[in-house]
Amino acid sequence: MNASEELRLDPATTALIIQDLQNDVITEGGAFADSGAPAHATSQNVVEHVGGLAEVARRAEVPVIHVHYIVEEGAPGLRQNAPLFEGVRGANALVRGTWGAAAVDGLEPQAGDHVVEKMRMNGFYDTRLDILLRGLEIETIVITGAWTNMSIEHTARHGADAGYRVVVCSDGTSTVDDEWQRAALDFAMGNVARVATCQEVAQALGVTAAAGSPSGRVSRSGS
Repeated sequence: MNASEELRLDPATTALIIQDLQNDVITEGGAFADSGAPAHATSQNVVEHVGGLAEVARRAEVPVIHVHYIVEEGAPGLRQNAPLFEGVRGANALVRGTWGAAAVDGLEPQAGDHVVEKMRMNGFYDTRLDILLRGLEIETIVITGAWTNMSIEHTARHGADAGYRVVVCSDGTSTVDDEWQRAALDFAMGNVARVATCQEVAQALGVTAAAGSPSGRVSRSGS
């Protein structure tokens, strides 16, 4: 995908993925708040940007898929083979039914949305995501969420290997600081995905957010 070319998306074959935008991941008071993730999510305005894009997607009849990291109390079965998984168990994070595992305010799944649960970084790994996308006849996935240099990158790489065209939203993703954000977007994604803003994705779908409307009111381009 040539980054200099205008982004074009067919709503009939595109899906929006909202990954790991849960309280423990990016909210003050969450299990990983000390990482700097809440501050970076705020600096990226990620919740407003993704919320607006989700409304655009729904109006365009683009499937909205929430991928949530969920474990049971005590994280049974979560193999402790990497620091991230050790952190989930150690912080008692992302436990089903808790505030920490819930979607952040403003990004709750809506009627008609899909929810996929995972226990690893990659949204595809041992989940129903690929089956769902193929059943919906999706060819392009637009990925938003956290953390850009971890879960988002893992999902984007797998998506590309699985044959999907991948778009990662630069202002619809966040991590712990700008350095890691730029490393993921400017280098890691270079040969895997197209990087675009949420506004560019909305325009590519033929829908634009109404000026000054963070709530995501949208109109069809040319209407």
